[in-house]
Amino acid sequence: MRILILSDGKIGHLNQSIAFAKLKGLEYDLLELPKRVKEVTYLLDFLHIYINFFSLHVERKRYKAIVSTGSYTYYANKYLSKKLGIKSIAIMLPKGFRYSGFDYIIASNHDNPPKLKNIISLPLSLSVSEPKGYIKKDTKDAVGIIIGGNNSVFEMNTETIQTCLDGIFEKFPHHLKYITTSRRTPKEIDELLKSYKFDYEIIYSKNPNINPIPDFLEICKKLFITIDSTSMLSEARANSDADIEIIELKSKKKDTKFHTLAKTVQSIKGRFDFSPYLEKIEI
Repeated sequence: MRILILSDGKIGHLNQSIAFAKLKGLEYDLLELPKRVKEVTYLLDFLHIYINFFSLHVERKRYKAIVSTGSYTYYANKYLSKKLGIKSIAIMLPKGFRYSGFDYIIASNHDNPPKLKNIISLPLSLSVSEPKGYIKKDTKDAVGIIIGGNNSVFEMNTETIQTCLDGIFEKFPHHLKYITTSRRTPKEIDELLKSYKFDYEIIYSKNPNINPIPDFLEICKKLFITIDSTSMLSEARANSDADIEIIELKSKKKDTKFHTLAKTVQSIKGRFDFSPYLEKIEI
């Protein structure tokens, strides 16, 4: 059974669609959408007008469903579903679009999705993590530290990260210590990390093409993750049995989706099982 995954070119979105296929045991093909004015698709959907806005050419009867993640993909998803007569599956809540017209919508609880028959609400974002072999498992236990950065809600400062790192080195003196940063990590944090001796480190500003997080999730007994990334927190809880400790940051807002997800992650023990939710989706 094969599905067609539509991509907006954003790896975080694409990974969720691919995770869906892998968790359901489905073969898939990828189709990246050409650049168009996204705002037009909201209007067309509102008016119930479905045209080949993205100039797509897809074979009939080749696929059982169209799957996509991200607002740029949802109109094309609906259009192809109607044209080919196959099921339409949207991942993440398609805000701005009519929820009707999708056979299934897989939304995260932290987005507060409405209770509709075609919406399946998940505690975490879909994720399948595959270690790349950057780190070999050692006889010693390991601690993984995953550092994000500033966003619209959180501000990262050196004092917070330094206090956290000092605490980790004091509490886990005999553990191996692995760390990685992100594209949003401030330069002053990169400088701070130079004063610590890690057993493995990937600084994003120096090595943007290496992502060791799947290896951390596979190997580490304990994970420390900053609160600013819903994708990192979801990936960790969905793919690791490790204890997860969330590093709090200075927050500009209260009770956001980040705070909601952080509470959810802390309430789940061990690796999260998506199968009871995805069994509801018939293709």
